Amino acid sequence: MKIKTINFIVIIFLLSGCIGTGSKGVFGTGVSIALDPRSIGTQIDDSIMQKNILTRLAVRDKSYLLSINAKVLDGRIFLTGKTNNPEEKLQITKLAWETAGVRSVKNDIKIKEEFNFKQSAKDLLITSQLRTALIFNKKIKASNYNIDTYKKKIFIYGISLTTDERKEVINEAKQILDVADVVASIFLVEDLRIQKD
Repeated sequence: MKIKTINFIVIIFLLSGCIGTGSKGVFGTGVSIALDPRSIGTQIDDSIMQKNILTRLAVRDKSYLLSINAKVLDGRIFLTGKTNNPEEKLQITKLAWETAGVRSVKNDIKIKEEFNFKQSAKDLLITSQLRTALIFNKKIKASNYNIDTYKKKIFIYGISLTTDERKEVINEAKQILDVADVVASIFLVEDLRIQKD
């Protein structure tokens, strides 16, 4: 009985070493590669994309190696960490959206600077106005876009079905009162390496 138990433990130990485990990053639990629903090709694409974004972040600022984490799952980039100001956070998000094959970017980076209520309220109002305009515009699929505003500068990230839709989104942003600038990282579906199912 003892030999069977020891053999069973040894076999489990050896098999767990062969299967491997994923990281604990975004979802908080280790995920076995054997149970990963992604195809091997998608896993490789995600790994390449993750190395790409981390390299580009390090080239931009070496301190990002320690302060910013990036995880890619099925073409979706998840960012965590801390930056010195909101504009830096938005620039990192823009960098992530410009990565080849990205489907979406979830930015959970925290800001170290002090909170400015008046400026934040103005920025929130601009973001809300643009979000509402996109929802009511029948030519635009509003759920395909993320909007951030910092010091009256609108950052739009997303995936457009047509060039006309992309132009329409940018036009809506420029019509919002008190907007200083519009920075758009909008990609066409046909230009993406990994397309939505």
